[in-house]
Amino acid sequence: MSEEVQSTGLAEAARDHLAAELARLRQRHDRLEIEVKNDRGMIGDHGDAAEAIQRADELAVLADRINDLDRRLKSGPLRETGSDALPGGTEVTLRFPDGEVVTMHVISVIEESPEGHEAETLTANSPLGQALAGRQPGDTVTYSTPRGPSQVELIAMKLPT
Repeated sequence: MSEEVQSTGLAEAARDHLAAELARLRQRHDRLEIEVKNDRGMIGDHGDAAEAIQRADELAVLADRINDLDRRLKSGPLRETGSDALPGGTEVTLRFPDGEVVTMHVISVIEESPEGHEAETLTANSPLGQALAGRQPGDTVTYSTPRGPSQVELIAMKLPT
């Protein structure tokens, strides 16, 4: 693993995924920027004006996403301080209310999730990830979901070495 990958805390596969997305977004941004420049001073109907506004809005969204990806590639994900988040690489085993026992791997950003294993990953800043921070095996943990509060039992926790 290169020093740059280690310093940002992103796995090589996640970095490759982010870099590929960044390249695609920059290409789209460049094409759209030309279209927006061509829209200036254009005389047309309301439909043309609406399309020009839509292109300008998309350009702003693309610029924000490009800046976010660029920041992640240069510095890694934003780090939480204190015990507000589990470190990436932590393995937790949970018992859900229906009795199902699941082992999950904590990641910092969703792009670190191995393809095909998204259901087995848990982001550190998710409601469940935050609720597990600072807890011990045997604890019953309450966290928020779109349907209201839910609980899990923390069976085991293995921190990264």
